[in-house]
Amino acid sequence: MSDVTAPTPPPEAKRRPGIAGILFAAFWAAVLLGILSYLYANWRPELFARYGFNYLEGLWVTVSLVLASFVIGAVLSLPVAFARTARSRFATVPAFAFVYFFRGTPLIAQLFLIYYGLGEFRPFFDSIGLWWFFRDAWYCALFAMTLNTAAYQAEIVRGAIDSVPRGQWEGGRSLGLSRPVIFARIIAPQAMIVALRPYANELILLIKGSAIVAIITVYDLFGVARQTFARTFDIQAYVWAAILYLLVVEVLRRLTNLAEARLTRHLKR
Repeated sequence: MSDVTAPTPPPEAKRRPGIAGILFAAFWAAVLLGILSYLYANWRPELFARYGFNYLEGLWVTVSLVLASFVIGAVLSLPVAFARTARSRFATVPAFAFVYFFRGTPLIAQLFLIYYGLGEFRPFFDSIGLWWFFRDAWYCALFAMTLNTAAYQAEIVRGAIDSVPRGQWEGGRSLGLSRPVIFARIIAPQAMIVALRPYANELILLIKGSAIVAIITVYDLFGVARQTFARTFDIQAYVWAAILYLLVVEVLRRLTNLAEARLTRHLKR
């Protein structure tokens, strides 16, 4: 009896972009071309030479502030997320109130409450040796952004953990594994795949939201752009800042794609 080889299925045809996709790409290509044409026609090398290094310093302030607040917020979000899923009201009610307040109010309001509002309690902070922290605009911005992103990240963690089927817990218990081991070895890796994109989106939103710290005299990227425009009255000051923000977001987007491909490579076999 001769072996019969099953026919190889034809490769899937590549999906062609529709009319809407072509129009969308053409629109943004026209916008990009317009910006490049404007910069070329109005290029002022003396302006770039004078303020270019300031933009790099502002970019560093933005990146350092966002990364520090995001990492500290990630650590803070874990106990908040676990408290949100606890059975005790003594844990769930404070965690819910924290998440509800910082997700339900604007970041700029939270920043003002911390930077301006806590100044009313200066004698108290002086007595416990913490006024050096709250009198500095950078630390106030870090504190406000950390609390804000911790609330959002707590919900990301909670949602990612809840997305893992309960059968995974039962399977781990049937193998005699303890609850911490089940979470670390079974639940957390699956939840991380689910949470990767929301984490990247939260980081992008935090990068864009960080521009408001310029209002309290933190010279981040947007603060440098405001200062440059105030001295030159040249709209290029804001165009340069926008381009740098776009570059940072694009780098983050590509890194997210690489991380997602790495974490889900076993699902594509």
